[in-house]
Amino acid sequence: MKKQNIITNAEPVRIDAAPEMGLTAEQVAQRIAEGADNRPVDSPSKTVKEIIADNVFTYFNLVFLVIAVLLALVGSYRDLTFLPIIISNTLIGIFQELRSKSILDKLTVLNAPVTTVIRDGEEKTVPSRELVLDDIAVFKAGDQISADAIVLSGNASVNESLLTGESDEISKNTGDSLMSGSYVVSGSCRARLEKVGSSSYISQLTLQAKKSRKGEQSEMIRDLNRIVKIAGIVLIPIGAVLFYQAYYISHQTIKASVQSMVAAVLGMIPEGLYLVASATLAVSAMRLALNKVLVHDMKCIETLARVDVLCVDKTGTITENCMSVANVHPCTEETSEEALHGLISDFAAAQDSDNETMAAVKNYFRQPTGALPKSVTGFSSEFKYSSVTLESGAYVMGAPEFVLKEEYEKHRAVIESYSKKGYRVLVFGKYSGSPDGKALEKAVEPLCFITLSNPIRENAPETFRYFAEQGVEIKVISGDNPVTVSEVAKQAGIENAGNYIDASTLTTENSINDAVKRYTVFGRVTPDQKRQFVKALKKAGKTVAMTGDGVNDVLALKDADCSVAMASGSDAAAQAAQLVLLESDFSKMPEVVAEGRKVVNNLERSGSLFLVKNIFSLILSVLSMCFGIVYPLKPAQISLVSMFTIGIPAFFLSQMPNRDLIKGKFMTNILLKALPAGITDTIVVAAMIYFGNIFSVERSDIATASTILLSIVGLMIVFEICKPMDVYKMWLWIGCTVGLIFCMLFVSDFFSISSMSNRCILLCINFSIIAEPTLRYLTKFLRWFKEWLVGDTVAENK
Repeated sequence: MKKQNIITNAEPVRIDAAPEMGLTAEQVAQRIAEGADNRPVDSPSKTVKEIIADNVFTYFNLVFLVIAVLLALVGSYRDLTFLPIIISNTLIGIFQELRSKSILDKLTVLNAPVTTVIRDGEEKTVPSRELVLDDIAVFKAGDQISADAIVLSGNASVNESLLTGESDEISKNTGDSLMSGSYVVSGSCRARLEKVGSSSYISQLTLQAKKSRKGEQSEMIRDLNRIVKIAGIVLIPIGAVLFYQAYYISHQTIKASVQSMVAAVLGMIPEGLYLVASATLAVSAMRLALNKVLVHDMKCIETLARVDVLCVDKTGTITENCMSVANVHPCTEETSEEALHGLISDFAAAQDSDNETMAAVKNYFRQPTGALPKSVTGFSSEFKYSSVTLESGAYVMGAPEFVLKEEYEKHRAVIESYSKKGYRVLVFGKYSGSPDGKALEKAVEPLCFITLSNPIRENAPETFRYFAEQGVEIKVISGDNPVTVSEVAKQAGIENAGNYIDASTLTTENSINDAVKRYTVFGRVTPDQKRQFVKALKKAGKTVAMTGDGVNDVLALKDADCSVAMASGSDAAAQAAQLVLLESDFSKMPEVVAEGRKVVNNLERSGSLFLVKNIFSLILSVLSMCFGIVYPLKPAQISLVSMFTIGIPAFFLSQMPNRDLIKGKFMTNILLKALPAGITDTIVVAAMIYFGNIFSVERSDIATASTILLSIVGLMIVFEICKPMDVYKMWLWIGCTVGLIFCMLFVSDFFSISSMSNRCILLCINFSIIAEPTLRYLTKFLRWFKEWLVGDTVAENK
């Protein structure tokens, strides 16, 4: 029996247990007490309580709570009509975060519930979470490696697609490392667990994949937050001054003072804009679901519409997933074609169909001579070959540059001629040594080259043509030969596809930063490089979308501004991505982009309606403070105008088809559209207050007249935004007009609408007539000013 040695060069103290004995029960208990076990890592996402608290206990919810309490204290319950919108906003925020948390918490890469170990000299099966550091684990064909380990005895072929992105076998012998998350394809071994729990590779990958990206928001959401922050800074001092003026200077009742102050504050907060944005994105997500596109994060709908770089893989995106042998090209005339076909058939019969390449070879070469193999090594993604030793000698098949080594230059021209036609090239040759799955040290005599191809997806050229027309740059990132990938990209119609580079030559951060700007096609890319490419593109100021289907793509997907996964790929990639193409059909991408553009363009159009109210309330509040007048409107009246000239038309207009390119900045666009109407509102209402006081009109009459004026200007701006007018938009505008009139006539008390004196009616008619040319000329002036500003900026840049 081997004596157990203590390894003291790491913490906790290591135990060198004999492979046939394993750890004792006492040592296992000690490891568990030290926390050196394989329990799953806790999710870094927020808890349900934290999510609810973060959405409920916000600054603006506090403001609205104070407003609601003040209105309740003075008995003005009908002015609480804003509460449903606030509650809806809060519930939507909670629902979205809980949904994202649920998706991330389900993300798992390790699916091995139990593992076989040696303890106290006996073979036992234990839950994988109860493994401990230095346990002796037994891994057999079909097992998933549950923790990082070192092989002590035996031999196994392992699929390490987590590390390489290729579903190829790597032979593992004594002293080799086993990475958690990989699978044993054949053979068996005993291995000592080197890293468990949060220290293992798979746990680190899972932790990074589950991290939600804090602070990263779409441009539209950032601008909405900016508006809210500005309103939050000014509303408290303005509200306090308005209440002081109304109650202490104008000697209004406390109820009237609270009502006027609340109306001004509510007018400055775009509470409905968040609701419309959330509802619009939710409806878009449902529409995409009908087109077999699953949306995990609704904000990505907008982000994808703004993307200017799209990173794609060759296989599964440009080409079909299936691969087939195109032809066999003998290197010499000494071996007959028939004999060569039989020899390769014997080689293929000895191999497992563990990857697409070998499956294609086995499908093509199906006439073995019956020669029995002496030894076999599966495909090594590290050394890029597989081998079979027959009575007639040892034979290898793999990537020419790895198999031929120094002899590659003699055949480069022939190989690249095939690669330039879009073929993947394999070399089949006779090896003068004994292949063992490690690096080939002796010469290989090439017998033939085998060309394979993935057919180009039928709709790929059309899809890439669409992105080119939309100004989206394509970056093809693949593990294949760059010449082959470049040719395939050309066949798919990708612009600048001839501009390629071998990513294995990119060894520094600077070289990667430079390459992503200069090249379109990247071959021989490692999974870690994919992530580096995404970061480099973002550093260059690009908005990056990334497609992927493997576990090795997860971290790059998480780093991209917008991530898209194929449902046919790994569950981890599908859970980490923001969008999932359920039919793995890349041609759905233009529909997703079009949906995002519809959302952004329509919210720019309808969002300006909300800013009209904010601009008006802010300017009128400042004027009220400067000239000592009482803010004329009540909260219920603001709610009435908001409902029919902002909320309802904004939602329905946000659902209109719109595939236009997104131009300019969200904030600038909606501000320029809203400013003329906001200033017009201020002018006509201020005039109504001024002349109403001159002609001794009652304050209640002025409030009702101001509501009517705001409604008229609101309907005018809705009509303007609806252009070009169609039947749908016309009925929307008529419906809003009828709704306003109905509420003013039949539920007037609820919205504080009172009858007006003849003098007030005449003033209201006059200012209604003045409103139209005021709005028209202000709109023309701002358009001219925008054009002048843009022209001046362009001239300065030149």
